[in-house]
Amino acid sequence: MSSIVQGKPEYYSVGILTVSDTCSRDSTKDRSGPVLKTLFAETSQLKKPFHVVKTKIVKDDTFEIQKSVKDWCDVENLDLVVTTGGTGFGIRDVTPEAVQPLFEKTCSGITYAIIKASLEKTEFAALSRPVCGIRGNTIILTIPGSPKGAKENVQAILNVLPHAIDLVRGESGENVHAQLRVESHECVHHDHKHGDKHQYLSTSLFGPVSQRKRKSPYPMITVAEALNIVAEHSNILSPIKVPVDENLIGMVLAEDVVARQPVPGYRASILDGYAVIANDGPGVYPVIGVSIANTSHLSTNKLQPGQIARITTGGPVPPGATAVVMVEDTTLVRASEDGLQEESVEIHVQVSDGANIREIGSDTSIGTIVARKGELFSAVGGEIGVLASVGVKEVCVYRLPVFGVLSTGNEVIDFKSTSELKYGQIFDSNRPTLLAIAKATGFEVKDFGIVSDDAKELEKRLKEALTQVDVLVSTGGVSMGELDLFKPTLQQSLGATIHFGRVKMKPGKPTTFATLPGTAGAPEKLIFGLPGNPASATVTFYLFVLPALRKLAGYENWNSPILQAEVDI
Repeated sequence: MSSIVQGKPEYYSVGILTVSDTCSRDSTKDRSGPVLKTLFAETSQLKKPFHVVKTKIVKDDTFEIQKSVKDWCDVENLDLVVTTGGTGFGIRDVTPEAVQPLFEKTCSGITYAIIKASLEKTEFAALSRPVCGIRGNTIILTIPGSPKGAKENVQAILNVLPHAIDLVRGESGENVHAQLRVESHECVHHDHKHGDKHQYLSTSLFGPVSQRKRKSPYPMITVAEALNIVAEHSNILSPIKVPVDENLIGMVLAEDVVARQPVPGYRASILDGYAVIANDGPGVYPVIGVSIANTSHLSTNKLQPGQIARITTGGPVPPGATAVVMVEDTTLVRASEDGLQEESVEIHVQVSDGANIREIGSDTSIGTIVARKGELFSAVGGEIGVLASVGVKEVCVYRLPVFGVLSTGNEVIDFKSTSELKYGQIFDSNRPTLLAIAKATGFEVKDFGIVSDDAKELEKRLKEALTQVDVLVSTGGVSMGELDLFKPTLQQSLGATIHFGRVKMKPGKPTTFATLPGTAGAPEKLIFGLPGNPASATVTFYLFVLPALRKLAGYENWNSPILQAEVDI
């Protein structure tokens, strides 16, 4: 099914078959399929890239697996069929047994390469049972169902797959030899020497500086394209239940909130004065009780015609009363002998029924939506106050992302550690700047310090940081220098997918964005490599990182505002 241009295929066609009982019931749980699709898409810079043309999810069922694989090989005539899942020791793991009877030839070397590469990373790779074979003109490969394992397995053989497919298709494979000669700077003779272990865009971590790439392999993309890519991978985090308090500031509601009780919960006076029966009209009346805003002072006696009761703002209106007259419209006629109490008061005005009374539920009735899904809790505090007024103690909100900040570079020194710099050193201003911005935005941030330009140390520190955060922001090490190790470390040591490595903007051209598949129950990790220049780091943080954090947190208006300006140069 390869696309043909003047008789020659312009890409290698790939089918990805996810084998999982769980994913067959809920396709959103398929993590390895999308990871593999992204991995093959990264080969777009090659002269003849891989292109995923078929994807499917089936149960751990021998018949369903065989039916799909045979259809893709015999009918669709794909170049490569990759199954992910069902290669372990579990009772339902039957993928190798399902596909092996379909093989016309076995590819033991590819299987060995996968196992060897996997065992170098973890001893538990011994519990996987990958197989590889050929049916007709199609290579069939089975790999694990975990996103990390699936990606690492394919990366282990990605360099040899084009040659293998060409040979299966009856070609000589000379085009692959030529391409590898250019990419590896090596002389390729009949011993089939193919250069680097994996086919990465970034410079090898282990090659000499003389073999580093002289031009960036990453295509220059527009700011709009970069923003779209970041947004595509910035998925809202899972909802959590939290108490209603000041810690809600900056969070977004994940569901509507309704009032569980009315406000007010009783007939309440809106001013200081006297509860009256409106039909009584003006005149002198005995004061038979008092009602203040406290239930311990509430009179339960029903107000009778010709009686009034003193009442305060917020106080419960006595039973029988139909209105409230404000104190300014009255005159004291007689006080008690000790002068402490009012005995009779003259009412000067005529009021209507319901005057100056807040009826039960007049502000908020039971079942009224008091806060809607997507609403942001602001620092003004009004949203929290509304919830408290209707007795809501707990709400469901989207979890705020945790992000980490680190700086890289042998020359970068923490300004708190010394007052004097040696020749060639600079104080780290990026990290303090981004930490300050973080505090202003309200997101939780972790400070991971400064990392030297050492591949092993950078790998260690990145792995440690990524276990603690949803988003990792690093400054420096993303350009073309021999010690710019951020991109190759992400790809070659962590197995991350780099979605872009150059953006058409200034400052900020080498801005990098990558993702790392999440584990079960954990979201995909977002990784930003910002330029080391302080102006570039600040600009790109506001432009790319902050919108991503807002989108993860569930903000409806997560994008930064764009203003048109006219500049005279």
